[in-house]
Amino acid sequence: MAEEAVLGFLHQNDEISDSGQFATQSGISHDEIVNVIKSLSAFHFVDAKDIKRDSLILTDEGRTYATAGSPEVQLVKAIPPEGITPKELENKLGSQIFKLGRQYAIKNKWVEMGKSEVTKKIDTVDDEVQKLLMRIQKGEVMNSTEDAAAIKMLKSRKLIASQIWKGYSVKKGPKYARERRKPATDLTRENLQRDDWKNLEFKEYNFEAKGFPVEGGHLHPLLKVRRQMQMIFLQMGFEEMPTNNYVESSFWNFDALFQPQQHPARDSHDTFFLKEPSTTKTLPEDYVARVKQVHESGGYGSRGYGYDWKREEADKNLLRTHTTAVSSRMLYALAQKPFAGQRYYSIDRVFRNEAVDRTHLAEFHQIEGLICDRGLTLGDLQGVLQDFFSRLGMSKLRFKPAYNPYTEPSMEIFGYHEGFKKWVEIGNSGMFRPEMLLPMGLPEDVRVIAWGLSLERPTMILYGIDNIRDLFGHKVDLGLIKSNPICRIGIQ
Repeated sequence: MAEEAVLGFLHQNDEISDSGQFATQSGISHDEIVNVIKSLSAFHFVDAKDIKRDSLILTDEGRTYATAGSPEVQLVKAIPPEGITPKELENKLGSQIFKLGRQYAIKNKWVEMGKSEVTKKIDTVDDEVQKLLMRIQKGEVMNSTEDAAAIKMLKSRKLIASQIWKGYSVKKGPKYARERRKPATDLTRENLQRDDWKNLEFKEYNFEAKGFPVEGGHLHPLLKVRRQMQMIFLQMGFEEMPTNNYVESSFWNFDALFQPQQHPARDSHDTFFLKEPSTTKTLPEDYVARVKQVHESGGYGSRGYGYDWKREEADKNLLRTHTTAVSSRMLYALAQKPFAGQRYYSIDRVFRNEAVDRTHLAEFHQIEGLICDRGLTLGDLQGVLQDFFSRLGMSKLRFKPAYNPYTEPSMEIFGYHEGFKKWVEIGNSGMFRPEMLLPMGLPEDVRVIAWGLSLERPTMILYGIDNIRDLFGHKVDLGLIKSNPICRIGIQ
């Protein structure tokens, strides 16, 4: 209806000078007229220019008085000829109307306000405030000097407020038509058969329009850094170890690594033990016997730990606490064949029963690399570490002596972080002990150098994340997964 009114008026006239006046004359709301003008303008049926002017609107209080009358007139009308007590009058009007009406009625000298009685000083009153409010409500133009004084008074009483009125002046546009027809979006078979395609108006094709975004999968930052780590290992000639067994026996996770059964890490406070199945069913018995021997009484130049080694402890199943359990299996399998040097690596999940905070989780990823060959020394380990970490962007390394049950010597690895401007611990390393390697059946001159680090720590550094729970777990922001940049290894 509004569109027909606008196009029809322009068919007979050159211009709609004021959309507000046009809406009043047409009996259509101004908002509806404005919406139609905007739509017609977008398709160049009309040319529209903005009109802005100050207008007055009633406040909530002003609308109330426009209907019921001003408080002062309400008060005068509520006073009977014989007078009334102030308390009775307040109860009759309400405290708010009584308070405001009394103030303005006394100012206008309409009433006599005594302590015990209120009486009228005039017989009739004309409610000028209500009349002014009704004029403004109807949208009348108020430009006289008297009107200006009245508007000032109404504003001071907060009965009206100024508002910027926005409208349009409208003329015919380059594509003006008496009736707007919806453009066709497709040329159909029926159009060709009826031969009406010649008279159709087709919608313009927008070559700049973008298609719907494709919501495909997104790689997690951990997967990106993991892939970069894998590429470094492969470039250095390493072979990936199978890490698909999250459940391990205590034997492969601890005993085969020459870790005593009384070690604190084997306590339930540090390790997740399984209830079902609680124990493993198969272990290489000859190897188990040699491991028991070296634990109890030593061998291969070692005194052992001197305790009664228990098979039931070794049989307990657990969630692996480190991927070195996989390394022990791989080294044992390597010892069963004619020896050949190997380079192995793994990147996978491990589990530890520890408190969760901003830098620790009960489940995380461990990166491990090892080289098994004849005659390896601590210098070889330091050289390989220098090569490995330089590919990560950390060429300045320091080493600190440390203790591990299954490596001797052992070293903590520190790298200088150019971004943080300080030395940070980045991993642990060492040479596997003879008490671990020789019971497996490896030749006496074979040495194994190894190192490990977490996957989460370098990822947090690369992506500027300071809370591990924002990187891994159920609290991860999916927006981060969708928008994180491609990983470029180079921590400094």
